[in-house]
Amino acid sequence: MCDSAESELSSRLRGAGAPLGEVFSFISALYFRGKLAYARRFANAPPTIDGAFVITACGGLITPETMVTRERLREISANNIDLMNHRYRSLLDRDSQALSEVVGSDCQIVLLGSVATPKYAEPLLRIFGERLLFPAEFVGRGDMSRGGLMLRCVKSGLQLTYLSLATAVCRGPKPPRLDPLRHKLRLSKPKLAS
Repeated sequence: MCDSAESELSSRLRGAGAPLGEVFSFISALYFRGKLAYARRFANAPPTIDGAFVITACGGLITPETMVTRERLREISANNIDLMNHRYRSLLDRDSQALSEVVGSDCQIVLLGSVATPKYAEPLLRIFGERLLFPAEFVGRGDMSRGGLMLRCVKSGLQLTYLSLATAVCRGPKPPRLDPLRHKLRLSKPKLAS
């Protein structure tokens, strides 16, 4: 974000901008990358609706493809995500209500963020009710574990199990650690000179 930053992403943020999803993936690494990859792979939204939205501190719901400049990123990150923050709540409520009206009562909404704290769940539950789902496998997992789990699902093509946030238990014992991902090294045979 500073003027002296030399990365390619900071250069784009100072100029024409970069997609919000790319910026948040850079900032929060594995967790957001997992959420974004999972949402892109498994979203099943109506044709005229984006399949994924990012909850922002004071920008409401924004699609990950939305181009943001450094100034816009500062604007949407200027406050805390807190239930007592009027700006956060009013914009999230406004966008969630609009989304609810557009998708209709038959469309389910999957929250890939933290479900054990009320700052996301409470406002969304008020608007989406029983239609607000979350992955059961999130219970007891930390951010990084959830990110890794979602990336594994993307790779395998298998979705997580969804429960209604309105009736599910959101806190529980920590599940076993995920097995490390094994990356196959592809070694090519050296070419012999003739």
